[in-house]
Amino acid sequence: MDRSLNRIEIRGNVGQDARISKVGDNTVARFNVATNETYKDRTGTLKEETTWHTVTAWGGRGMPDFSQIRKGACVYVLGRLRQNRYTASDGTERSFYEVLAARVTIE
Repeated sequence: MDRSLNRIEIRGNVGQDARISKVGDNTVARFNVATNETYKDRTGTLKEETTWHTVTAWGGRGMPDFSQIRKGACVYVLGRLRQNRYTASDGTERSFYEVLAARVTIE
């Protein structure tokens, strides 16, 4: 039996106020979340690495009031990872990853 799992959990700070729009009767919010990882390099120097995650959240169950997702807010996001592909104006194939949120909590 082949089973797969596509689940991501992130906790970090929002980079800018959520961009909120309507799609039909649904509300969708798009925002970026920064997560930080601290580690020591080979020389013992403390380093910090920041990773930015693009999040898309659809209104409904498990979602807060999207207008509260403001720059600097700490959020917890549970969802799945999706790769999007597109052709750029110069004809090259490009792709990016986004988190499709199932739950967003403002902490």
